[in-house]
Amino acid sequence: MASSPSISARVRDSLARQRGIDEKRMFGGDAFLLHGNILVAIWNDSLIVRLGVDLGSAALQQPHVGPMNLTGKSMKGWVIVSAEGFDKDADLKTWIKLAISFVKTLEPK
Repeated sequence: MASSPSISARVRDSLARQRGIDEKRMFGGDAFLLHGNILVAIWNDSLIVRLGVDLGSAALQQPHVGPMNLTGKSMKGWVIVSAEGFDKDADLKTWIKLAISFVKTLEPK
């Protein structure tokens, strides 16, 4: 299944005022990077979110959130949120803000 253009458009809108954002094709969909580090990506109709190990572990307790496991091995610090977990724009923006907060702690690439 291809990634959802409508989800990509929503993410693009949410990141419109954020400086340092790039967009690339990754994970079979669109990925959004801050200073070269992945923030979020679209995979099918789900959102991949980079949160770091601590926040990523806590996020797994929320509904519609699971471990990012595209290759058979979970990636610590990353979660995948099903469409129901970000169907409201406010929810999508919350996930993006959490990702930005973590990625800002990383060295730019």
